[in-house]
Amino acid sequence: MKTKLVKELMVPLSEYATIPGDATLNEAVAALRAAQNGRDDKYPHRAVLIFDEKKRIVGKIDLLCILRALEPKYDKMLSREPSLHLGFTREFQKAMLEQLKLWDGPMEHICRKACDKKVESFMVRPTDEEHIEAGATLDEAIHQMIMGHYQSLLVTKDGEILGILRLTDVFETVADAIESCGH
Repeated sequence: MKTKLVKELMVPLSEYATIPGDATLNEAVAALRAAQNGRDDKYPHRAVLIFDEKKRIVGKIDLLCILRALEPKYDKMLSREPSLHLGFTREFQKAMLEQLKLWDGPMEHICRKACDKKVESFMVRPTDEEHIEAGATLDEAIHQMIMGHYQSLLVTKDGEILGILRLTDVFETVADAIESCGH
């Protein structure tokens, strides 16, 4: 694990879906779909990186962020900060859905919400813990992902983001090593 480097596994920024912060949710979905369709990868992209006016990556939205953005009542219920999973029962979740009238509007309103909502209003700003140096080893990346429960890490060199290390690519590398051991 110490011989494999993060930069060998990362997806370069040039191959990842990126959009400006003033883009709409609709544009974010279009960018994500285009990135998913443009790769021969068996694991499609599951996030879009957000850049500022200086073309620096300042945020990220993933599939859950997109779904959450379509129902504004979640902002009143949930913190944007990472937290421990509370383990609500399925019955409690159903009661909450009904009582708070979550997802109560018709499906046709989703298009309107997606056209009006700017990604900067719901993107997640990566913390320092979600960055890893390009020269870091795979064991460092695995440890960081496990400890932080991260699906991806932003790969940096001299403070500049070069790409993204996805959990799926890390898993694929580890699975290949396990399978090569034989029985």
